[in-house]
Amino acid sequence: MLISGASFAGLTLAYWLNKFDYEVTVVELGKDLRTGGSPIDVRGAALDIAREMGIYEQIKANEFVHTDAIVDAEGKTLVHFAINTLPEYLGDIEIHRGDLVEIIYNVIPKNEVNIMFSNSITALVQQDDHVKVSFEKGDDKIYDLVFGADGTHSMVRKLVFGPEDDFKKFLGVYFAFAAADHIQTGRPKSTGIVYRELGKQAVIFQFKAAANAILVFRAPQLNWDYRDRDRPKQILKDYFGGNEHWKLPEILDAMLAADDLYFDEACQIKMPSWTKGRVGLIGDAAYAPSFFTGMGTSLAMQGASMLAKELHHNQDHQTAFAKYNNGFKPFVESVQARVNDSLKIQLPETEEELQASFAAWKNDQ
Repeated sequence: MLISGASFAGLTLAYWLNKFDYEVTVVELGKDLRTGGSPIDVRGAALDIAREMGIYEQIKANEFVHTDAIVDAEGKTLVHFAINTLPEYLGDIEIHRGDLVEIIYNVIPKNEVNIMFSNSITALVQQDDHVKVSFEKGDDKIYDLVFGADGTHSMVRKLVFGPEDDFKKFLGVYFAFAAADHIQTGRPKSTGIVYRELGKQAVIFQFKAAANAILVFRAPQLNWDYRDRDRPKQILKDYFGGNEHWKLPEILDAMLAADDLYFDEACQIKMPSWTKGRVGLIGDAAYAPSFFTGMGTSLAMQGASMLAKELHHNQDHQTAFAKYNNGFKPFVESVQARVNDSLKIQLPETEEELQASFAAWKNDQ
C-alpha cells in the first residue's frame, strides 16, 4: 500500500496499516518531516487514538501551556486569558506541531515501513486489481491501494477525483505565517498576543525559543496561485501596508523579507465520496475543516485510524471504503459547520461583532 504525505494523517495511517501487517510505503514531497508551524490541538477521540498508539503520555508531556492576550492598537491589554483552562478546552491538549509529527513518526518501525522523502506521485493508473503509480523520481511501481494524505492541495485528489475547485469551499479569508523571533512584544514567553480589527487579525505566537507571526484577513477571491512565491507579498502589502497599529509594520516587514513565507486561502474541502476504485483520501486532502475549527489534526488522526481499522476488519476494500465514508462523514460535517461561528469571533465584520469578540473571552474568565 502507498500513502502520499508524511504528516498527521499519513503517518497515523502508516502506523495502523503496519500494525495490521500490511506492507506500507510512504512518499513525501519534502526532504524531511515538516516540523514548522504554530501549535495545534489534539481533541476528543483523537486523544483516545493516541492512547491506543501508546503515545498519549508523550503528547501530554509536550503540552504547550500558555496564556493569551488580546491587545488594542497601542498594545494595551483588553483581555487576558489562559485558553487551556477554559471549560470548552478542558481535556484537550495543545502541542507544537513539530513535536506531534515527530512523536507519531518515531513510533513507526522504520525497518518495516518504507518512507521515501523528496519524491512525489506524478500519475496514477487504476486497474481492477492494482494501481500503477509513476513518481517524479524512480521507476513506476504497482500497489494494491493508494491513499492521498497530501493536504488541501492534494495531488492524489487532483489525479483521481478532479480539479481542486470542484471540491473547495473558499471562506473569503487569506492568511500568512512567518517567523518573527526578532519582534519584541514586551510579554513573557509562551504568550500569544492577538490584535483584531474589522476583517483583520494579527497574532504573534511565542513558543520555545521562537515566535511565529500570523496575518489573517477577509478578502474576495484574489488572482493568485498557491505555487506563486511573489504574488502573496504584494497582496499583504495591499492589505496591511500603511497600517501603523500595534506590531503590524514589523510583522509585515518580516513577511516581506521571509524566504519561507507560508500564504494560503482559508477553505474547506467537501467531497461526496473520499474513495474511488482503489484510491482513498484522508485528512485535509479529503475534508479539510480549516484551521478556524481547531480540528484539522484531530480529524486527520481519527479518519486515518478509522480507515485502517475498516480495512483490517473487512476483506473487501470496497466494503471498508464504504464504511469509512458513511461512518465518518456525519462527524466531519458537524465539525466543518462550526467554522462560521469561529470566523465571526476572529474576523468580525461590524463594530458590534468586534466588541462581542472581546466580551466572549471576558465572560469566560
